[in-house]
Order: sequence, then structure tokens, then C-alpha cells
Amino acid sequence: MLLFAASQLTGHWSAVTFDAIAIWLSNGILAAALLQLHRRPALAVLTACFAINLFSNVIRGDAGMLLWLNALMNMGEAFLCAFLARRVCGAALDMRRPKRLLTFVAFSAVPAVVVTTAVGFSLVMGMRGMGLSTAAVFKIYTFVSVELLGLLLVTPVLLLVARAHRFEGMTRARAPEAIGLFLLMLVVTTAVFWQDNLSIAYLTFPPMLLISLRLSPTKTAVALILLAGITGAATLTGHGPVHLTRLTEVAGLEGVSPMLRRLGIYNLYLLAMVATILPISTLMTERRRLEARLRARTLAAQEARWAAEDAAAARSRFLAMRSHELRTPLNGVAGFADVLASRPGLDAVAVRQARQIRQSSDGLLMLVEDILDFARGDDTLTTEPLDLAAVARETVAPGLAAAEARGLSLIIDDRLPSHARFTADRRALRQALHPLVANAVKFTERGEVVVRLDRAGDGVCIRVSDTGCGIEPSTLPDLFEAFAQGDASIRRNHSGMGLGLALAARHVRRMGGRIDVDSRVGEGSTFILNLPFERTADVVDEIRPAEASAPAEDCGRAPSVLVVDDHPVNREVARIMLEAFGCEVVEVYDGQQALDAVAEQVFDLVLMDVRMPNMDGLEATRRIRAMPGAAGGLSIVAMTADAMPEDVNLCLDAGMNAHMAKPINQAGLLSMVNLALSGDLPAARVAFEAEAA
Repeated sequence: MLLFAASQLTGHWSAVTFDAIAIWLSNGILAAALLQLHRRPALAVLTACFAINLFSNVIRGDAGMLLWLNALMNMGEAFLCAFLARRVCGAALDMRRPKRLLTFVAFSAVPAVVVTTAVGFSLVMGMRGMGLSTAAVFKIYTFVSVELLGLLLVTPVLLLVARAHRFEGMTRARAPEAIGLFLLMLVVTTAVFWQDNLSIAYLTFPPMLLISLRLSPTKTAVALILLAGITGAATLTGHGPVHLTRLTEVAGLEGVSPMLRRLGIYNLYLLAMVATILPISTLMTERRRLEARLRARTLAAQEARWAAEDAAAARSRFLAMRSHELRTPLNGVAGFADVLASRPGLDAVAVRQARQIRQSSDGLLMLVEDILDFARGDDTLTTEPLDLAAVARETVAPGLAAAEARGLSLIIDDRLPSHARFTADRRALRQALHPLVANAVKFTERGEVVVRLDRAGDGVCIRVSDTGCGIEPSTLPDLFEAFAQGDASIRRNHSGMGLGLALAARHVRRMGGRIDVDSRVGEGSTFILNLPFERTADVVDEIRPAEASAPAEDCGRAPSVLVVDDHPVNREVARIMLEAFGCEVVEVYDGQQALDAVAEQVFDLVLMDVRMPNMDGLEATRRIRAMPGAAGGLSIVAMTADAMPEDVNLCLDAGMNAHMAKPINQAGLLSMVNLALSGDLPAARVAFEAEAA
């Protein structure tokens, strides 16, 4: 109400002093108040402002119908503008958005002024019996421009000021820059409008444009009001480029003063300024708001990615620890079962029971590996030229004992070209074949299990066939789902968790292949793996693995092996197995002791654990490789429960020649000793790096 009263006094003063009203702000102030207030306070403000307007009309000298008509037109215009704004701009009245600002102009301010002008001038012309002359058209034009300018200049500005808190952080300019821009605008505007020689009103646009680009809409609106005050005062006092405009002779406007005619040009200048600067300011604010939202969402996405990476790393650490903790006791169970089974003098029943312990531990290990492998998800494939038949033989080896116990034949039918090599991931292929072979043995009572390898188009076809019970047709759709089982009842004949086929299908998909099944109940099943393996150069002279015979003595000296392990059970298992081969064994329990032993004695092989107190196996290996003389070229094999692919790479990167996962068996340990004595172990990576350097 105070602003409304001040605007009334300003209008009265300009009309009395200059016989003209350059800007009429009252209706814009009232419209903003109606938009900001609730219904009851709005009606009270409307009534009070109506009384103020009547009092101002009395002071100005209006009488009769004009006294009431002027006040009613002002109230009606403000009320209609507010009413339409509520309907078209939404309840938020958020003038930060360019679309809502333009909607307010086109569907609220302009219709309110047009309707008020039409009704008011129709009544006045009707009461006075006036026609639509040139002078009347000019008065209508002047009235429309002044009223529209007041609504556009004040209403959005006051709404923006009322919501100034929403623009926090939206201004790119700091306080010194903002002050500098305001000073620049004031200096340029004053210089342009308080001179009478040059028509350079366009120079006021660049400072306002800078303000709209760098500052918030609220500050831009304040700058517009300051500009309107300076330019209006200068124009009403006869200064500025507006008065340099050459007026043309227009019939019917002889009685209109040049000042009034030029005020129309001034109003068009202000309208152009408002229509240009405010939308640009809101556009820039919207852009900065979207940029802020994008930055916030980008930061949220990065934090989510970091959280996911941390979770993946934590999962990998958990799986590695679980694998290690589960393999360590299994090494004792399986190792001592092998030792007992090979002890001379045992009766056949004890040997059979020891072998059953070993088979049970192998089954538990396979189950643990399936669970860990399923939890790990998909790893990146590491391809190399492979003898697929050799990989198949490695895969079926754990199932040979079970097949023999059931009286089954486990056959590798290799139909691939002799010495052919194909690019594939050894681990993924083994993990795809292993559950298929294990299931075939488990579900076959008599007959045979055949793994056939053959060419198929540009790839390889591997078939795992059995003569077992077959698969019910109703089970086939869910056959490769995790934890799905053909018979999940408590009366089922076969154990398992239902992970094997799901893992097999996953690894086949990882390798880019397809897995199909052909099964007949009572006749058997065939799982068909179509794999897009590329053929590489054939191997002419095939290198055969070392025979599993006792290691030969060198010049009558027994092979010397250093066993490094912090777990006494693991050391005892390895010592008993190695001594059975005729090896001399030295035991130490950490990496530092291993360094001391290697420095004092010559060994043919070091079996190195990884997780140990004081100094781990990786650091011990690096230090051994850094030793001068023959110690730097010593054969070192990781014998550890850390069996994940990344663990294998860590061991090889540290300088170990090979990796042997716990639980160990006599055959695998003997093969590793023979490879070390014959010099057939892979060369240590650090040796290659030293040669390259």
C-alpha cells in the first residue's frame, strides 16, 4: 500500500509539473500485491488502494463520473491481470522461467490492458459524445503504452524480488563485479539521457545486457527500475535522445504538445528494454539452474559410481578372503586324505575310506568355487592359444574317480585337427565344461559320458553327452536359471545347489557362444556348446607335460624344497608328500625366514604361501628375485589359498614362476616338482623385464 501511495504521488507530481505521465506504476504494484497475498488480505489491500486512488483523484481535480471511473479502471485492470496470471502462470508464479514470463505478458498483462482500455474509453467517449478521432486514437495509444509498461516493469520485478531467495547461487558475478556493472549502467544512462545533441539511446543496451547475463533477474529488475527513473526524469525535463526525434505533421494532433507525442516514443524505448532484458535474464538464470542441476546429478552419479566401485572392491576382498579361509582347512583335509590313502600297509577298507574323504573334500571345494564364481559375476576374458583337448582333459580329471566308482566310462573324443590351437580363455572354458561333466557323471547310473570336440563353421562345437536319466520337458525352460533343480523335493536322489548349469550358461555367453540341450527321458542328455573360437597357428612339435614319476636325483643329491607357510598343517601336508617323493624339505613360517634360508642354502624349488605375518610371500619373492647370483633365478611356485584370477596375476607379477591353488594333491605337487627340476616352469616375469631393461 505504501508503494501504491508513492506511485500515486509520483504520477500526480509528473502530471502537475510536466502535464504528462511518463510511467504509471500503480497498477503493476497492485497486481503484484494481489498475486502475492491470500484472498482476505488481498481484498483488504484492494479496498485500501481504491480509497487512496480516490483521494489522489480528488487532489488532482477529477469530478463526477471521472472521479470514480479512473479508480475503477485501475482496480479492474490490476484485478483482471492478477486473475489471468493465476490461471495461466500457475500457482507458483515463478517468473524465473522465460516461458512463464512470456505467458504473463501475452495472456495476462496485454489482455488486462486491452479490456480496461476498451471499457474505459467506450464509457468516456459515450458520456462525452466523442467519436474515434485521431486525437482519441493517440490518447488510446498513449494510455495502452503507459499502462502496459507499468505492468511489465513492476509486476514481474516485485514477484522476482519476493522470490529473491530462489536465486541464491544463480549469480555468476561477485559483489565487486555487480557494483561495477551497476555503476557502468548508471554512468552510461546518465550520460546518454542528460545530453541534447546525439541520438544514442542504443548505448544504454550493452550495460543492461551485461547485467542480464551476469546478475540474477532480481538485480536485473532493480537495474531496470533505476534506468526507468533516470531516463524518465531526463525525458520529462526535456533532455535526452527522445527529444531529438523529428515529429511529422499529423492532422488532428495539432493540439497535442510535442512532449506528449515524444513520450510515446520513450514508452516504446522502455518497452523494448523490458521485453529484451528480462527474458534474457530469465534465460540465463534457467541455464545456470540447469547447469547447477546437471552438476549436482553428475556429482551424485559420480558418488554412486564410487560407491559401486567401493562395493565391488569390498565384494572382491570378501570373496578373496572367503576363498582363502575355506581353502586352507580343505587343504588339510584333502592333503591328509591323500597321505593316508598312499600309506603302505593300510587295508583296502581304510584306503577306500581315505579316498572317499578326498572325494568329499573335492566335492565341497567344487561347491565353494561355484558359489564364489557365481557371486563374482563376469570378469574380463583373457584369451591365449589353447589346445582345447588338453583343457578338456584337465576339466574331466576331477571327475574320473567318481566315474570309475560308478562304473562309467569318461571319454574325450577329440575330432579337432592335430596340433590345432584356438584363441580362448582357459578359465572360462573350464568353468563352462566342469559343471556339465560333473552333472553328466552325477545323473548317469550306467553307460558312458563323452566329451566330443569338433569344428563347427568358423568356431568349435563341444558336446557333453551321457546315457543317464534325461531331463523332463517341463524342466527345460528353467534349466539354466540359478538355483533351479529338476527335482527340488526332499526325496530327490541327487545333491547340489542348482548353480552348475547357470554358471555354464553364463561363461558360454561371456565367450560369445550359445548353449543348447537335447534330452530324452530315460535315454540321456547332450549339452551342445557352440563357441566362436578363432583358430591360430598350429603347433608343429607338441610339448608334452612332465610325467608324474618320482623326481630324478641330480648326481646322487636329493631334490631340496623350501616350504614357506604360516599354517603348521599346510607345512606338514606338503612335507609328507614331498618326502614321499624323496625330497629334502626345509620348513619356514614367514617371508623373512624364507629370505634367510635362501641366502644360506641352495634349493631346487620354493613353495611360497602368500598371506603370512611379518613379510608376505609377494614381498619375499620380490626380494629373492633381487638377490645376486643363482638365488635370483630360483624356481618359486605360489602354493596358496588365494585362487582368484587377480591373485594369480599378483603372484606372477611379483616374480613367481607358477601358481598352485590349495588344496593340493600328490599328483599335482609331483608334477610341479618335476617341472622345476627339468627347467620347464614358465620364466618369471621380472626376468623378462630385466632383459628388456
